[in-house]
Amino acid sequence: MKVLLINGSPHQKGCTFTALSEISDTFQQEGIDSDIYWIGNKPIGGCIGCFQCAKKQKCVFDDKINEFTKLAAEYDGFIFGSPVYYSGMNGSLMSFMDRAFFSASTQDPHPFRFKPAAAVVSARRAGTTSALDQINKYFLHQQMPVATSRYWNMVHGNTPEEVRQDEEGMQTLRYLARNMAWLLKLKEAGKKAGVPEPPQEKTRVATNFIR
Repeated sequence: MKVLLINGSPHQKGCTFTALSEISDTFQQEGIDSDIYWIGNKPIGGCIGCFQCAKKQKCVFDDKINEFTKLAAEYDGFIFGSPVYYSGMNGSLMSFMDRAFFSASTQDPHPFRFKPAAAVVSARRAGTTSALDQINKYFLHQQMPVATSRYWNMVHGNTPEEVRQDEEGMQTLRYLARNMAWLLKLKEAGKKAGVPEPPQEKTRVATNFIR
């Protein structure tokens, strides 16, 4: 079993990386492998709603998003980490997740469905809970069980050194890692016991407030 930790920060070894590293270390103690995937600091274009991914089984723009969704199929769980920008995730990660999750929903097999996930955010001071809420909505849309902790998954600090001083935040991340490890082990035990995944209806019902 292995988990992919996505570093959505433009800083490869900054505060978000420090938070994800604490989780990775705890996973190792729990016998769970993990890797950190950095989305980079180059501009990432947003989804243009062309729906070509439904035909191509990948995003029409062949960049890191297709690299990531292909890689995602090899992992059993995901944690997305982001710095807080104006009370939300940073723009590059939002574009990344928009395209990754939308194009993934057209793929078979689905790289995310039924795989535990969680969000982690890093801020100097405020805006953390709204950023968490924003990221968690992606998981709920893709039938991904959301792993929990004993508090909201956030750390505070303006530098990696300050983040390490956030004792409660770091403890919260360790709880998150252990809880996700437990979910992964339960899922594996259920699979071995012959418990099937929930069935999918063949036709997706899509309505709006007019029809």
